[in-house]
Amino acid sequence: MAERNIKIVIEYRGTDYAGWQIQANQRTVQGELTKAILQTTGQKVNLIGAGRTDAGVHALGQTANFIIDHRLDPEKYKDALNYYLDDDIRVKESYEVSLEFHARKHALWKRYRYLIGAEKSALYRELRWENERSLDFDRLQKAARLIVGKHDFSSFCVAASRKEDNHCFIHKARWFRTGPLLVFEIRGNRFLHNMVRILVGAMVNLGTVDPDHHRENLTLDMFADILYAPTDRRVVFTAPPQGLYLVTVKY
Repeated sequence: MAERNIKIVIEYRGTDYAGWQIQANQRTVQGELTKAILQTTGQKVNLIGAGRTDAGVHALGQTANFIIDHRLDPEKYKDALNYYLDDDIRVKESYEVSLEFHARKHALWKRYRYLIGAEKSALYRELRWENERSLDFDRLQKAARLIVGKHDFSSFCVAASRKEDNHCFIHKARWFRTGPLLVFEIRGNRFLHNMVRILVGAMVNLGTVDPDHHRENLTLDMFADILYAPTDRRVVFTAPPQGLYLVTVKY
């Protein structure tokens, strides 16, 4: 037998997980997948994910890879792993890639979506942000257009996670409506920790028609100033995790 590099595409509902990354005494998506691979093959592998989603965040197209020396056909990992996984994690595809492939390092871009519902729902409350305040759609779109391009997003991430270089190139950012949902979609070459949720939180704050006068309220000019002239101060408007989805990873 020879080593093979297996690429898998996964969807999951993140509600009951402490995020993607393995953590001691916590139920995580990476941990459950690694356990399913062990149950399938008898081997413990290093599972590499394209992105580390936080607790409560969902995925439609998370990508991961692992190297293994096992006789199982690459395409059969999909059904084999799903047999051991709970129903809130599903492997959608599995196939062999080159040994050099790395799910995180070789990603060209990722696409995220954030869902907002204008009314409370008994069924969907863990799958979207239920925000009943009126939002100015035009203001949201103007803010989204400012995000496109290469910017230093250090003010739009968790301070402790800042890197030496916090620039990200955003290819596309837009708001749109579909049925009862308001959706923010963003595509970029990389994303900082909590960046999408903080951007959404800031835009919802500046787009609120009847703002809360007991807290700071952003304007489009203030949003632009923070984006174009970042400081050590972090934007404190963070949208809740349940509305965020990792949709696609492109290689």
